[in-house]
Amino acid sequence: MNRRGVLLLLCIVVASIVIQVSLLPVFIRPSFKPDLLLVIMVFIALRGSVESGAPLAWILGLLNDVCSGLFLGLNAATYLISFLIIKSISDRLYAESAFLFVLTVVGVTFVNFTLNLLLIALFTTSPGVVYSMFSEFFPRLLVNAFVASLVTACLGFDENVPST
Repeated sequence: MNRRGVLLLLCIVVASIVIQVSLLPVFIRPSFKPDLLLVIMVFIALRGSVESGAPLAWILGLLNDVCSGLFLGLNAATYLISFLIIKSISDRLYAESAFLFVLTVVGVTFVNFTLNLLLIALFTTSPGVVYSMFSEFFPRLLVNAFVASLVTACLGFDENVPST
């Protein structure tokens, strides 16, 4: 990644954190907040390399942990596992596809929820955590899919595909 790409990625991550932490909680209910850092991680996983993407996935997960107030390292571990799974599969797929990007964001949201639920159920004793996570799952899944579709519209996915 060149310097311009690194600077652009840094600006996008900082803007996403500011939007996700300070602006969205004022206007949107917590269950309808999109996970912008997850969408960025999926984009990096589909388009980037393993050498630069794996540490970025870990850092994005840590930033999400710090900003969300969950256990430190919970999202970092799930982001890294999701990144490695996507990278192992994405070499066999057409990674420029908008539909694949939205489908991958939905799948990673589901995997992130499942891994977080499993790890929280293992390490906590409070019974209300599982119910509160299940009540927020479907709205968050739909909102993440909507944000991913907005990203595909803004970035011009599938521009190189000839129309029939």
